[in-house]
Amino acid sequence: MSTISLESRASGAIMGAYIGDALGLGPHWYYNLDELHSTYGEWIQDYTAPQADRYHGGMKAGQSSQAGLILTMLIDSLLDKKGYQETDFCQRLDDDLFPLLDGTPKVGPGGFTSQSIREAWILRTQQHKPWGQVAGYTDNTEAAERILALAVRYATDPKLLAESVSSNTRLTQCDETINAMTVAYAAVLGMLVQGHPLDEELSGKLMALVADHQLPFHAMTIPGALSSAAGTFASPDALLTPSSIARAAQQDLIQPAWKVSLVYGMPCAVYHQFPACYYLAARYPDDFESAVLHAINGGGQNMARAMLTGALVGAQVGLEGIPQRFIDGLDNGEKLLQRAQQLAAQINH
Repeated sequence: MSTISLESRASGAIMGAYIGDALGLGPHWYYNLDELHSTYGEWIQDYTAPQADRYHGGMKAGQSSQAGLILTMLIDSLLDKKGYQETDFCQRLDDDLFPLLDGTPKVGPGGFTSQSIREAWILRTQQHKPWGQVAGYTDNTEAAERILALAVRYATDPKLLAESVSSNTRLTQCDETINAMTVAYAAVLGMLVQGHPLDEELSGKLMALVADHQLPFHAMTIPGALSSAAGTFASPDALLTPSSIARAAQQDLIQPAWKVSLVYGMPCAVYHQFPACYYLAARYPDDFESAVLHAINGGGQNMARAMLTGALVGAQVGLEGIPQRFIDGLDNGEKLLQRAQQLAAQINH
């Protein structure tokens, strides 16, 4: 178990996510690595501004994308209500985000609006559907990018973590495989915030929580376990993946590490993103900078890759393990840090 304090690991996870998100603002969605290198050089090592004619054009280096802004909305809701109240978070989306959208990708705060948010906006504002009926089948990490706040807040209560993460994910994404993989990511992050390492033993610890009815996954792979109750995720595979990938990371099987984007895939879907994040977080458990920069330099959907990796590694190194230059370079960095520390202080209260 880590000797870093719980509060430091929790704050590190949130700040790691903000940093990863902002690092991706400039070089976001370059699927041609030669084009990426010609624009930003052979190795991106800091915040960069996006090109005027590309995603997030007009924004400045160090600013948050819409993913970071929605993460802040959820954190603010958690802080104001001293816990997760879904109606409050949904009201914030209705009042503070949706009036700024028009259903197209390049309109909205942060310079780009993801497909699942666009779909929810259409059903909510144009068809006047209630929350609970506006989710779509998008397979991206949009929900994961905000629910990481819930994983931090409820890191020491896996059952409540899973319940709140699953419910929040279903607001915008209704595919149960996406839900299961998102809950699994949150469970991994919660374990890291607690101080467990991302290693080949972690999946066994997660499966023990399944056996104890703390995580809602199918338990038939556990010796002696009876069939899980109806309504649980059909397979525990999303919980078994992290330790398999950690074994590969410990052997440095992908060289250089930025090539995780080539091995697992550059696109936005969770089945490309989560494995790459687990690999980088296990490969660099005590080196925040290397983890997030390899995530960024892999191209493709590098913003989500860096944001989710940043949370995992930030939880392992703690706030003090994050280079100060990354915090200093964030737009409103001090306010973001204050939010992270306030959320960390809520854990166990």
